[in-house]
Amino acid sequence: MGIADGDRVIPVALAILVFYLFPFITAVILAVCGWGKLVWQTIVGIVLAFGGLALVLQPLGYSLNIGGVVLALVGAIGVAVVISVSSRIFGAGDSRRVTLHIAAVAAAMLIVICATYGEFALPRTGFGWFGFISTSAFYAFAIITFFIAISMIGPVRVSLLSYAEPVMAAVLSVAWLDEKLAPLQIIGISIVIVALVGSTVLRSSAH
Repeated sequence: MGIADGDRVIPVALAILVFYLFPFITAVILAVCGWGKLVWQTIVGIVLAFGGLALVLQPLGYSLNIGGVVLALVGAIGVAVVISVSSRIFGAGDSRRVTLHIAAVAAAMLIVICATYGEFALPRTGFGWFGFISTSAFYAFAIITFFIAISMIGPVRVSLLSYAEPVMAAVLSVAWLDEKLAPLQIIGISIVIVALVGSTVLRSSAH
């Protein structure tokens, strides 16, 4: 399974792993721009969480395609820029207006892209429509709470805690899809949890 267009095919696991470089990129952007400090607790937490995620996803064993990796990296950089800039725009204030603008622009761009390439397919069954509507609602809720969290605890902590997303997806796949986790994947999940909790506790004690 991969993310394609022609010669830009890479495994989904590798695409996810490259994309989740965005917490580190976010921390670097904030530090370079003078909007935050790149403390050692954050660096250690990101490195450990990224290593644990690599064990969970296990992206090895596939041919490496540079074009696909670059596309995934562009996505990581884009998310990091959005997080960094938006955190400066709304600061500790109400983030819902900024979130609405981001979502509106993204929706408009998606409509244009789908209209251009003609690859947008609507569900054909009742269950499909239920999934389409419910996932959209959950995603909207997640995005709103994500940016609210940025205004409350800062972009670096929120980005670091984002490593919990693929871990939760792996756990839910076991509960709902009867998938099995290999021992290395279980170790990886444990490393991610330790990294997130440890980084949070160390940063709190440092303050």
